Amino acid sequence: MNVLGIESSCDETGVALVTTQDSGTPRLRAHALHSQVQMHEAYGGVVPELASRDHIRRVLPLTRQVLDEAGATLAEVDVVAFTRGPGLAGALLVGAGVACALAAALGKPVLGVHHLEGHLLSPFLSADAPQFPFVALLVSGGHTQLMRVDGVGRYALLGETIDDAAGEAFDKSAKLMGLGYPGGPALSRLAEQGRGDAYALPRPLLHSGNLDFSFAGLKTAVLTQHRKLGPAPDATQLADLAASTQAAIVDVLVKKSLAALKATGLQRLVVSGGVGANAELRRQLNAAAQRRGWRVHYPELALCTDNGAMIALAAAMRLQSGAAAAAKTYAFDVRPRWPLDQIDS
Repeated sequence: MNVLGIESSCDETGVALVTTQDSGTPRLRAHALHSQVQMHEAYGGVVPELASRDHIRRVLPLTRQVLDEAGATLAEVDVVAFTRGPGLAGALLVGAGVACALAAALGKPVLGVHHLEGHLLSPFLSADAPQFPFVALLVSGGHTQLMRVDGVGRYALLGETIDDAAGEAFDKSAKLMGLGYPGGPALSRLAEQGRGDAYALPRPLLHSGNLDFSFAGLKTAVLTQHRKLGPAPDATQLADLAASTQAAIVDVLVKKSLAALKATGLQRLVVSGGVGANAELRRQLNAAAQRRGWRVHYPELALCTDNGAMIALAAAMRLQSGAAAAAKTYAFDVRPRWPLDQIDS
């Protein structure tokens, strides 16, 4: 079975082709991605209308590129999958409309996929694929959640952010420091030159006794510290502030993840989402897991951000497991707000 996946939830257009067999993990045959970072940089953030228009321009050329690279034709596509939500409504509608129109033209079934389920399952495309059950840390620009995962479609929320997500904390802190857009990667690069213990920044909810997160207070603390440095902080001061900010975020993510493993009695952690590419987060999680004899799994770096491969994979795994069924029903809707624990609603 060949599954064509289309991702258009925010500012990246992704298309991929995944092949499944009777058993075993689906295989990624080809994927292509276009990022809108340069377009949105001038505005300091994503402009939804511009994002939607760019998805319209990119999705069909990317589809042709993927099929060419896979050596496949449209006639070989068995299911067309798309991101149904969560995300920007206009952007989601582009992917949904194209997927349903394409499926209708081919006479093939279509399946809407939860964006976060795509992230959650994306490590199954890596060389070191996990096994069920595991604890998942979903950590991206808009979401920070800990989930217990017992199988495809079998997810239990353990904790989530009550305000800003970790990715937002990276991006907003970087903006306060004048590091531009997208801020998270820029802050992480600058942090490599600084000391993580240079400034005493808070670790919100670190000792809350639950698995929830909060990063809004950290952003405020970064703003306060930046103002203390004066109107023209030098390069060393900025690097130290970036490193201290990253240290605070990573510290919370690591300790909450370890607490989730301890609470569930599981010994396997899956980390996915854009922040999952952060080198310091990976270093600390790997070291902590090694000390305890636990395992940590990540998606390949190229599949950490939004991409079509994770959407095609999630659709394929849901179909394989019987958690979902594709249908030749081409009327569609999107779910801009769609909690993962309501995935079947």
